[in-house]
Amino acid sequence: MIRIRTARFKSMLARGGIIGVLAWSSLALSACDGSGQDEWRPKTAPPAVHTDAVEAGYIAPPRVEQVDHRSTGLTLRGVGAPDARVRLGAPTGEAIMGQADAAGHWSLSVPASDRVRLYGLSMTHAGRTVQAEGYVLITPEADVALLRAGAGAWRLASGSSSPEILAVDVDPEGGAVISGMAAPGAGLGVRVDRTPRAVGQASDDGRFFLSLSEPLRGGAHDIQVSGEGGEQKISVTISGAAPFENGPFRAQRIDTGWRVDWLTPGGGVQTTLILEGASR
Repeated sequence: MIRIRTARFKSMLARGGIIGVLAWSSLALSACDGSGQDEWRPKTAPPAVHTDAVEAGYIAPPRVEQVDHRSTGLTLRGVGAPDARVRLGAPTGEAIMGQADAAGHWSLSVPASDRVRLYGLSMTHAGRTVQAEGYVLITPEADVALLRAGAGAWRLASGSSSPEILAVDVDPEGGAVISGMAAPGAGLGVRVDRTPRAVGQASDDGRFFLSLSEPLRGGAHDIQVSGEGGEQKISVTISGAAPFENGPFRAQRIDTGWRVDWLTPGGGVQTTLILEGASR
């Protein structure tokens, strides 16, 4: 897991980044559902194992499990508490509402757009509101990812028999996580500019999140993930995030996909590279 440090963030404020912070504060309040909690305060843990029953007062957070693509947009399908009211809320105040069925399954229709969007996902059940673990990011190509503060992005993607890099997350000090899909249980290694920087293993569902042992400094880098089934190499360019001017995140088209700089709940700035060509 990467650590988000605030020193760079404080220097941003000194350079005028306070505009983005004020925008975040006011827009986050507009996304609140009135319960005293809002979707713009996600937890940082990985997606929880969801149970159908609510035990000992604990309600598992809502979870996106599938995306259906269509010409006019997409439909997100997921799991939550039975009969819960489900909400996607944007920092602009836009909200998409839905209702879970008796088994906890829900679906939300999201219209097509030519821009990257970021939503907070929450549900209300028995008078309690529970936020999902992260922000739901949707690209114009209808790729969906869960952005997690201090951790690697969780892409909604199909399995892969060979290592496939789906995202790269970097904090202001260069702490980085490489995430993607591989064969379930596969042993994996990461090289950055031909130097070993991480080892790990894919989970039972084939996902991997590999933290680099050294900071990923500014500049161009070749990142290679290899292991059972093959290898993949990508080239990325790392640079600091500019101060925010219009809201709590900024998306920029890059050669390999999308770069998203976003303000975390803890006040730091995290950069997520969403790579194109990844399996869906």
